[in-house]
Amino acid sequence: MAEMTKENKMGTMPVNKLLISMAVPMMVSMLVQALYNIVDSIFVAKYSSDCTTAIALVFPLQSLMISCGAGLGVGMNAILSRNLGAKDQDGVDRTAINGITVYLFCFLLFLLVGAFGAAPFMASQNDKATIVNEGTIYLKIVCMCSIGMYAQFCFERMLQSTGKTVYSMITQMVGAVINIILDPIMIFGLLGFPRLGMAGAAIATVIGQCVAGTLSLVLNLKFNKEINLKAITHIRPDKKGMGNILYIGVPSILMGSIGSVMVLGINAILSHMQILDTSLPMDEARNTAVAIFGIYFKLQSFIFMPVFGLNNGMVPIVAFCYGAGKRKRMLQTVKLSIMYAFTLLLIGLIVFQLIPDKLLMLFANEQNAEHLIQMGVPALRIISIHFPIASFCIISLSVFQALGKGFLSMGVSFARQLIVLVPVAFLLSLTQKVGNVWFAFVLAECLSITLCIIAFRYMNKTVISKIPE
Repeated sequence: MAEMTKENKMGTMPVNKLLISMAVPMMVSMLVQALYNIVDSIFVAKYSSDCTTAIALVFPLQSLMISCGAGLGVGMNAILSRNLGAKDQDGVDRTAINGITVYLFCFLLFLLVGAFGAAPFMASQNDKATIVNEGTIYLKIVCMCSIGMYAQFCFERMLQSTGKTVYSMITQMVGAVINIILDPIMIFGLLGFPRLGMAGAAIATVIGQCVAGTLSLVLNLKFNKEINLKAITHIRPDKKGMGNILYIGVPSILMGSIGSVMVLGINAILSHMQILDTSLPMDEARNTAVAIFGIYFKLQSFIFMPVFGLNNGMVPIVAFCYGAGKRKRMLQTVKLSIMYAFTLLLIGLIVFQLIPDKLLMLFANEQNAEHLIQMGVPALRIISIHFPIASFCIISLSVFQALGKGFLSMGVSFARQLIVLVPVAFLLSLTQKVGNVWFAFVLAECLSITLCIIAFRYMNKTVISKIPE
């Protein structure tokens, strides 16, 4: 009966009301997730300019950890939802224990990465001892103590798979608030705590994740009766079930990993290029450029995360309309989504154009404020030009996924970020002007929208036009 009611809502509620009702909770959740990415950077920046660069350099590996957690969640959710729909309680319970086991293996993998790979990873990107040491400390803690993050991913996805999204939003907010409170206390040594710097930022993040993971487990045990976590202790995980989770989840992990590889590539370019359009010493100019790129990524998350939340609300509507043969309703959903995404990203463009100095000052201290403003203001203004263009690209790629063409979506993302963006950024770096490198983002987005238009025309011809009215 609950499923029938949901289908009726998806098929009959006015599209605009339906899209807003489904997207807004997702948008709030995504913004909360963005807090994890930015709070550490703001407080760490006040501690040391070298720490600002270090936090930018650790981002690709930290992002990869998150991509693995999110991707595994996609696989586990898909199988859980299928079994829930089929009223297969044994299948639900087996999927739950298989999911927990896969997440445990993922934690063990990154525990080893943190123990043995953190120092080489940092040393491969920078040769300044303080930056390498600070980044290594941070990575070791967040990788080796990632059990909280993966517990949070695992148990929040269980709540979401049974429609209890409010509870998952609560756990995310609790984790973020704890992180925000503990960051200044542990970084600067307030309230009698020792002054821990980067280690304090990492510990605050880990504590927030552990609390959120524990809370999400408790909420599952108390309110999620569809998944019997108390019973799964008697079930042994099986290779086939874990393989099915990986089979569905790995493409999503790869999609998320593309961004990590891109950031790693741009960091490498900025760390080794000859920068002549600034009066700063070469090493300082390079470190400042890397820090600015890291700051940009933190800031743009607040602009793009609501759009990704909008995507998460749009995809099930598009998929439902596709399955139900409601082409007009599906196209209306897509048009509204593009309009909302364009509006959000246009606001982001305006903010980045009008107050880039104030945004940068959030991450500045007495040591680097002047340099960040000098090099960062033009960077934010140039890169943000691509924001409105990206609206159509983001929505269309999600439409492809909703229509079962995930590899088409992954291909466009791969072409944009790795085939175009990184090589073009490298070629522009040969001009020895870091200001030119930022135009690579605009050029890559222009190619992306061209590919998306071509792909959308193809999808319309082969799939959408054949959907009955």
